[in-house]
Amino acid sequence: MATLHERKTYREAIMKTLYEGMEGSGLPDVSGARLRDDLAIPEQDLAAACTYLVEEGLVTVRWAHGDTPATVMLTHQGIRLMEAEEEDHG
Repeated sequence: MATLHERKTYREAIMKTLYEGMEGSGLPDVSGARLRDDLAIPEQDLAAACTYLVEEGLVTVRWAHGDTPATVMLTHQGIRLMEAEEEDHG
């Protein structure tokens, strides 16, 4: 299992990837397999991070078989959080 620092890093990376993907391609969701591969997150840790983000109301997940989400999408609350962070960092 990942350390607290790794878990926070994974969650931040997922949010950033979803937000940038939405901004760049206009697609609202990203496949869990792409997140796992692009971010090099172990499958179990990806599932845990997505579950945490769902519980916080920041993403929605459509689950596939196993621990890898089929798709992950930012919620309105998640988008607002990422926009606020973008404004704070210039």
